[in-house]
Amino acid sequence: MPTDFITAEMLATFAGLVIGLNIIVQFTKKPIKKRWGDGAVRIYSFIVAFILTSIFTDMGNGLQSIILTIVNAILIATASTGSYETIVDH
Repeated sequence: MPTDFITAEMLATFAGLVIGLNIIVQFTKKPIKKRWGDGAVRIYSFIVAFILTSIFTDMGNGLQSIILTIVNAILIATASTGSYETIVDH
């Protein structure tokens, strides 16, 4: 049984990034949603996913790493949004 709830090693995984993104976005989205609506929350979610992916994963250097980070951030944001909507809407 793990003694730590969320570790840096966990955040370096896909599932860890999805969980971390869900936590951050759910606690910080209210002012964004209030001012700009749901579409802005999705963009905000991608930006946070990009930052988390950049911090906790090592994609290397160069254009290829930037593209991989963007693609992974899109996947993480999509999975995070999908899991949230599945839990809340059903």
